Amino acid sequence: MTLDTEFERVSLPLADPFTISRGTQTEAENVIVRVTDEGGMTGIGGAASSAHYGETADTVTAVLPDLLDAVEAVGDPHALHAIESELAAVVSDNPAARAAVSIAVHDLAAKRLGVPLYRLWGLDASAAPTSSYTIGLDTTDRVREKTAAAVEGGYSVLKIKLGTDRDRELIDAVRDAAPDARLRVDANEAWTPREAVEKSEWLADRNVEFVEQPVPATEPEGLKFVYERSALPIAADESCVTLADIPAIADRCDIANLKLMKTGGLLEAKRMIAAARAHGLEVMCGCMIESNASIAAAAQLAPLLDYADLDGSLLLAEDPYEGVAMADGAIDLGAQEGAGTGARPTDK
Repeated sequence: MTLDTEFERVSLPLADPFTISRGTQTEAENVIVRVTDEGGMTGIGGAASSAHYGETADTVTAVLPDLLDAVEAVGDPHALHAIESELAAVVSDNPAARAAVSIAVHDLAAKRLGVPLYRLWGLDASAAPTSSYTIGLDTTDRVREKTAAAVEGGYSVLKIKLGTDRDRELIDAVRDAAPDARLRVDANEAWTPREAVEKSEWLADRNVEFVEQPVPATEPEGLKFVYERSALPIAADESCVTLADIPAIADRCDIANLKLMKTGGLLEAKRMIAAARAHGLEVMCGCMIESNASIAAAAQLAPLLDYADLDGSLLLAEDPYEGVAMADGAIDLGAQEGAGTGARPTDK
């Protein structure tokens, strides 16, 4: 079998500047991968790299030729395990680049069989949790406005970015604008362990569900300190990057947060989910700010999750790809158009 491969780099403006404790983003650099079989059927994938994990759009485009050569050498889009093994052998790092290729090949394999990817995996579409919608850091008034707009837009689960000296004020503004919403907070490593424990107390009073990555990933004992004393469950994100991290965080958090751009591929993501379950952890799948070229693939994992945070494409001013319907945050796999991941150009 002959496979043709290609990729392109795209710069996607955000609808609004997006700020977390580490900085502000106004556009998302994504790299789109396409793998086409000899019959002209094409699988689509996307990479949304993060400099925090040592990867940029430049490094993605630098390694993709070698990764795609490996796919062409294997030649069979259904040889998913062989392909992901080859990708890891060719490039040990650059997980977003490998994830883009993995997504494209999975998309093609499921399309060739004429089924959505979640069906190929035997998953139940109705088991997908509702995705949260993220409110980034901003002025208190703007956070209140964004929250009110999200509620008006139908989103019932909100994730609030914290990590400032105004955290209590911001949460109060959110609660004022969304008294009935389910709230989660993400500090993106911004707090000290003692600060995290103290803040968990008043966050619990405001009916927050859990706290994501309260302390730096470089401080595993700090994470354990918070986990043992927090008034709320703790989710690990920056502390949970690879499969090997799962046993290391098992006694330091309640929830493992995966991202395809960290795992390096869909098969590895499924392995991490299984490992997290084996260690008694709940599982969430998050995302970077990404096109539906990759978000659609993450949505296919939704029936395996306890929590979803797959709003990356919703933060874009416009997306060159459509994906799985997610009105009001409901991941509607049952309504997916077509086979594969559901990703398709917006003009088609």
